[in-house]
Formats: sequence, C-alpha cells, structure tokens
Amino acid sequence: MENPLTPEVLADPVALTRALVDIESVSLNEKAIADCVEEVLRGVPHLTTYRHGNTVMARTDLGRDQRVVLAGHLDTVPLNNNFPSSMRGDLMYGCGTSDMKSGVAYALHLAVTLPDPRYDVTYFFYEAEEIESRYNGLFLVAEAHPEWLEADFAVLLEPTYGIVEAGCQGTMRSVVTTTGVRAHSARSWHGVNAIHAAGEVLDRLARYEARRVTIDGCDYREGMNAVRIHGGVAGNVVPDHCEVEVNYRFAPDRTPAEAEAHLREVFAGFEVRVTDSAAGAPPGLEAAPAREFLAAVGAAPIGKLGWTDVARFAAMGIPALNFGPGDPNLAHHPDEHVEISKIRDGAATLHRWLASA
Repeated sequence: MENPLTPEVLADPVALTRALVDIESVSLNEKAIADCVEEVLRGVPHLTTYRHGNTVMARTDLGRDQRVVLAGHLDTVPLNNNFPSSMRGDLMYGCGTSDMKSGVAYALHLAVTLPDPRYDVTYFFYEAEEIESRYNGLFLVAEAHPEWLEADFAVLLEPTYGIVEAGCQGTMRSVVTTTGVRAHSARSWHGVNAIHAAGEVLDRLARYEARRVTIDGCDYREGMNAVRIHGGVAGNVVPDHCEVEVNYRFAPDRTPAEAEAHLREVFAGFEVRVTDSAAGAPPGLEAAPAREFLAAVGAAPIGKLGWTDVARFAAMGIPALNFGPGDPNLAHHPDEHVEISKIRDGAATLHRWLASA
C-alpha cells in the first residue's frame, strides 16, 4: 500500500495519530504499520534505523553525555466496531487512539522533526505488547540485541492522560485449589463439595485489605481479586475439584518472591500454584533526565496502577516513567478516544524537554 505517513502528516502529531490509527495493527498483525514506520525512519538522515521482527528501532548518535529512550507499542487489542478513526469535535475515536497510537505519534513526530535533541535518543516502535510476554517486541529485542536498549532513562508513551505515572505495579497470577469427594447430588451427604469449599477462598478475598504504599511521593494501592472460577463435573454430581484464579497486583517495593510469600500466607491451608508473575518498577525519579522531564511537565507524578514495560527497563537498571495523552480508563474500550488538546499539549511538553537549549 502507499505509505500514508507523508511529510505533511509527520509534521502534525494529530494528523499522524489518525494516520497510525487507520493502519490496522491488532497484535501479531503489525507488519503493515512496521513497514510504514521503517520506511519513514530510513529516510531520516540524522537517524540510524534497525528492525527486528516487527519492531523498529531508530537512534541518534550525536555524542551526547546521556541517552534516553522513547518507546511505544504498535499493536492494538482486537477491533470492536471502532475502525477506522472518526472525529467528533475535539475527540478522535478509534481502536488505539488512547492505547497507544497517540503516544506512538509523539515518538515518530519527534524522531523526524528533531534532528538535534539535547540527549541522544533511541526510539522504539515495538510489536505485541497487548498479548503474552513471549511475543513482546522489547522482550525479543532484549534477547537478540540487548545493546539496543542501553540508556540512562526511558519514557514509555502509555496512556496517562498527560500526567507522569511513575514506575508500575508488579503482577502475579495464581490458582487456589480446593478438593472434595464426588457423590450423586441426590445423596450429597456421601460427598464433599469442592465448590462449597471455595467459599472460604472467596471470603478471604472479600475480607482482604489492600496495602497502600508511598514510594518517592507516589502512592501505590495493591489489589487481590478472584478473576475466574473453574469447577463442576455434571448437573447431578457433587464436584471434587475447584480452582479459583487470583490476580495479585503488588507495589514495586515487593519482589515477586515476597509477593508470592504473601499470597501463600493469605491462602494458608489451600493448595496455591503461581502461574505467572512479573516484577514491578520503582518510580525512577532521581535520574537527571527524569528530573528535567518532570520540570517540563510541570506537575507532580503519581504511581502507575498497573504493569507496563517500564518494568523491563527497571530490570536493566534504567529508570523509566509512563507518559502519554490517552486516558487509561478508555484503553481497550469500544468507545476508545483521545482528546486533540491532549495530543498537542503532550507533544509540546516532549519537544520542550528534548529540544536543545
């Protein structure tokens, strides 16, 4: 197809957002949008561009003392009668408008229009953030080309509604199992109902008091919730097995090992199997580029309630923050949209931060 990312579009973050939204890129179908982005970046003389799979990386090499990363994922969740984009007043609707093609537009606009930034900049446009980690473009780059990720500070252009969201929570998925004895439901006293036994698991969750933690002035509220229940054999059988899936979001002052220990304490007496976990990330506010970025934003940061790829950078010792124009409450929503004014304000903030004095 003809590349819709023309010079006129690249010069305007709003027009660029809409052009990116109108390139369908549901997870694992990012080739078309990656091709368009790569073509643009390879034509920019002040950038060196590489590609791994459907992740495109471009970087300046100006000999600056520090390097920063701007990173945004190209993929979206599945379409939901919200493609292509549409405009209603100051709002742009469409799949990916908030999460996070408006953030991607920031990075691509700056990559093309800012040849002399105050830091060396690495721009990442990566695949498959919305699905399992094994497909994630940053994960795959970390395995194949870890040197691409080296930096002093990173900004993930996730939807934050124009506020800096620092660090992120860790996440853990687990299965709590109850067991019983099968019996005919007409003579249920001969058995033990595993689903009934799961009531205690649910009661503990209902009574659970979420911990609140403040780190570097940023508040993180933990959460532990049942997200799915599996059990039952047939309509006339007392079940002997039930599984309650539990998702635990923990503050970044806890390691996954500490989070697992707490989870097992909460469900003492039950079989607990952890199926997936990812560490959180501390706020990352002390790096000099981070302080200068916060000054450019002009508002106090808040803690990120959720997991993002800032954790991948934190694991490498690189402080990272989240910042983007979209409303995180609209991410994955059929009515997903972004405010035009937020796109323009955020683009101006990033330019103010990165432009040479």
